[in-house]
Amino acid sequence: MTESMYDRTRILVGDDGIEKLRRARVIVCGCGAVGGYVIEGLVRAGIGKLRVVDKDVFSESNLNRQVLCTTETVGRIKSEVACERARLINPDIDIEGIDEYISADSVDMILEGDWDILVDAIDTIGNKAVIDKVALDRGLPVYASMGAAMHFDPSAVRIATLKKTDTCPLASQLRKQMRDVDTSDMTCVYSTEPVTVKTEKRDEHGKGVLGSLPTVPAIFGMTLASLVIRRITGC
Repeated sequence: MTESMYDRTRILVGDDGIEKLRRARVIVCGCGAVGGYVIEGLVRAGIGKLRVVDKDVFSESNLNRQVLCTTETVGRIKSEVACERARLINPDIDIEGIDEYISADSVDMILEGDWDILVDAIDTIGNKAVIDKVALDRGLPVYASMGAAMHFDPSAVRIATLKKTDTCPLASQLRKQMRDVDTSDMTCVYSTEPVTVKTEKRDEHGKGVLGSLPTVPAIFGMTLASLVIRRITGC
């Protein structure tokens, strides 16, 4: 890729920052509403190596909020689509997609290798806790999305360590599951907007379907990407 791709980024982070981004190795778990924007931000910033993980395919209901979902990608594997889009933006990127559920059985495979940062854009509490615990135990910094659904207000988005999050029901549940883990290097993006809309709709598995706009998840994702970029470059 021509160096002009990085001209605007270089003005902010300098030549040294560009080189740090090229050398960086980041895992993103979740390629959906939040994760898709994380991947977008990291790829465009010039991250050199990415591993993206998601065991799901795009459905029409994803079109309202997931940047990787189009009428042409409905029915396709999310991690594969993420890799294709990344290479269209930066053909030089080293990116690997893993079509796998995140669980106690798969976490070692997902984290295998030498990585700098884990981004958790997973929307199920059990899976979040599993991979976040192992990553932190291995000394891997974690940047995690809390609940982005059921929110309207972009000005309510906040950044804090897990222990200092408030208001967010998902963060509260995760704190309970992570109480015996040192979460000082786990930075969370969350919302202080109270959830006031009730949902009675259920999917085919009986799970509650949460309402979501394209706006707040995008802000969550790009905020996480920004935090990672600044951690890597020191800016």
